[in-house]
Amino acid sequence: MEETTKKTKRSVAKRAKLEAVKEAAKSGPATAYLRDVPSSPRKMRLVADMIRGVRVNHALNLLKYEAKHPSQKLEKLLLSAISNWSVKNADQKLEEADLFVKEIFVDGGRQLKRLRPAPQGRAHRIRKRSNHVTLVVDSMNPVVEKPKAKEAEEKKPKAKATKKPAKKAAKKKSTKKETKQ
Repeated sequence: MEETTKKTKRSVAKRAKLEAVKEAAKSGPATAYLRDVPSSPRKMRLVADMIRGVRVNHALNLLKYEAKHPSQKLEKLLLSAISNWSVKNADQKLEEADLFVKEIFVDGGRQLKRLRPAPQGRAHRIRKRSNHVTLVVDSMNPVVEKPKAKEAEEKKPKAKATKKPAKKAAKKKSTKKETKQ
């Protein structure tokens, strides 16, 4: 006799998938968002590029003593991301986690358009820019070593590529004298 397999409804499968994603998100990297910061994205990116990929303690020191004004807002955002990580991973100690800034990016936000009076009755448009910052903090993973068999294969010199066939010599144009002979 054949066994019948019970099909699940699409909505049930979708709900199970969403629950699995939520369970996976309960541990691991933590994210913090900063919305509608009233400075240009270019100025914020200059500071964000300094801390990308850096350990959290070093990043906090960099931001604390940086003279640019977006650094104060990024420092608060980094502290928020650290707090989010400690809530998410309550079983791990913050000191032993060895956190680093995994990802940080700055997107352009809303632009407020204003008019500035200009000579001869004209007006210049002033764009007051804003930005959104997303910061992801994660713990350093131990480096996974390669198996010895793969390392041995990498050390072996690779076979040389086969040589291309030599080009045929160009044919001489025959002259009238050579054809007669």
